[in-house]
Amino acid sequence: MKFSDFMNVKAIRSELTADDKEGVINELVGSLVDAGAIKEDERESIVKAIMKREELGSTGIGRGVAVPHTKHPSVDQLVGTVGISEGVDFNSLDGEKVQLLFLLVSPPDRPGDHLRALENISRQLRDDTFCRFLKQSKNADDIQQLLEEADNNQFVS
Repeated sequence: MKFSDFMNVKAIRSELTADDKEGVINELVGSLVDAGAIKEDERESIVKAIMKREELGSTGIGRGVAVPHTKHPSVDQLVGTVGISEGVDFNSLDGEKVQLLFLLVSPPDRPGDHLRALENISRQLRDDTFCRFLKQSKNADDIQQLLEEADNNQFVS
């Protein structure tokens, strides 16, 4: 699975303004609403589902990266977005603040897609160059280009 299979490029946010975990999750879900990928009346329910998932254990996986995600019946296909923050406390495994956020919402009846997307994200994020370039991105176009390059195997060997 590639980023282009599930990332909504209209929802990419290069400058998240919220300064806490729930705030950035709300901001990213809102960007998916604004892009037409999620219905406005499902926004609060999706944010709550993601926060409930966070209670099980932080999706802050370390090295300044978090992958908040949930399965939700309001979506009929996997949808995701990327956001960049100056640094948010996410209770990450390494205790560091998070700058890169990959948010995923998938239908409950498609667990394979959900797992493949998470696998793709984690594989790409193991590449230090990819992470560094993402953190330095100044706008959504830069981020989109990096995701396309990652899809074309220009980072991970």
